[in-house]
Amino acid sequence: MKIIIAGAGNVGFQIARQLIAEHRNVVLIERDSERVKVASNQLDCMVVSGEANNREVLRNAGIEDAEFFISVTESDELNMIACAMVESEFNVPNKIARVRNIDYSDSRIADRSFLGIDYVVNPEIEAAKAILRSVEQGATSDIMYFENSSFQMRTISITESSPIVGQSVQEIKSRIDREFIIAVVVRENNYIIPSGTTVINKGDTLYLIATQEDLEQIFNWAGKRRTEIKRVLIIGGGRIGSYVASNLLGKQGKERKSMLGKLFAPLLQPRFKRSITIFEKDYHKAQNLAEQFPEVSIVHGDISEEGLLEDGNYSDYDLFIAATDNQELNLVTSLYAKSLGIQRSVALVTNKNFLHMASSLMVDTTISLNNSMVNTILKFIRRGNIRNVHTISGGKLEIIEVSCETDCPFVGRRIRDLKLPPNTLILFISQAENNQIPFGDYLIEYGDHIVFIAHQDSIKKLDRLLESR
Repeated sequence: MKIIIAGAGNVGFQIARQLIAEHRNVVLIERDSERVKVASNQLDCMVVSGEANNREVLRNAGIEDAEFFISVTESDELNMIACAMVESEFNVPNKIARVRNIDYSDSRIADRSFLGIDYVVNPEIEAAKAILRSVEQGATSDIMYFENSSFQMRTISITESSPIVGQSVQEIKSRIDREFIIAVVVRENNYIIPSGTTVINKGDTLYLIATQEDLEQIFNWAGKRRTEIKRVLIIGGGRIGSYVASNLLGKQGKERKSMLGKLFAPLLQPRFKRSITIFEKDYHKAQNLAEQFPEVSIVHGDISEEGLLEDGNYSDYDLFIAATDNQELNLVTSLYAKSLGIQRSVALVTNKNFLHMASSLMVDTTISLNNSMVNTILKFIRRGNIRNVHTISGGKLEIIEVSCETDCPFVGRRIRDLKLPPNTLILFISQAENNQIPFGDYLIEYGDHIVFIAHQDSIKKLDRLLESR
């Protein structure tokens, strides 16, 4: 499988690195000479210098035998035009375009036939979705849903005062009378697939899988009790802040016919009226927000100004969402908001290395703008029986949900006969929301959903197993 990626910025670089680690044939196209140099030095793939909407550049990249063309440059127009050129000039079956400007939703961009684009990815909407999933569960952590299961996956950071510091996984399970799986322990930017004897240390981040009810009991026991989110303070009234506010207010239902409505539905359905305040330092943006959201309190001001949060008496708010384009500011203000008494905080970051840092600093939920989009693109690349993809530990691990439909080669086979690649484990199997941790003699049936955890080196082999007949 050859995959051509146009754009070697943060997103293109991250997608390329992930796919290269999975031993895919990747080619990068980039016009900026410095980015070409960085990508050539750091990535084990072909890097072509030039514009992605240039026929000769595309030919030099080997577009004729590519299966995927992914355009994630910083220009929506270039991404769409490049996909249109690939559609009209070359026989590439799958074209993906990053499109940030939602104004294009008024055209036929939501239609698969528009400019030959097979899949449109909006990074801000993907990040907003991740924020809203967390808010739905009280903003205690990031959250991943599984398609056919009552199980969820959430993260919890272990502090010095945590009741499980210094205890083994086996001891923790004996103390907590709930059914749950500790899928991964992230420790100092590395990971551990835990056994019963694995001891949990201060600073660890645990990836827990259980039902919503059991997870809430575990979080309560760990001191992170869920509270209703009624008063929300959003820092940054850009696209992400606006999308989150619109959904919290229940306005997405009125936009179902637009691309925005289609991309968001179904998400958070408000159960009660929320009070929302948005801080925006750009005067013209603040004016536009006031017109768009007359029921929201819009504050024109720079959140970094001394005393601005204290003077506004925001300590009784339930949730603080930092969604500016400055990730350092988002982290610092999220911590400061909690020091003032705001119960929960969500910070948006772009650098994946900040995820572990934020967990150790006790930001409740950290959303990676790039990770959200990369996971979405990986899910599309692996489509077919793949229902969900979630990367962990900088992409070293993936949680993958596989649906066993009629054409799935796993159906009718026992787990011990699957010959799974190394460093691949089945976490659980669900059918009709009946979840179980299977043994080797479990016979896989039609309709089963299998959730794997796999090292990036094993992903390609797992994909081949799923494609075999």
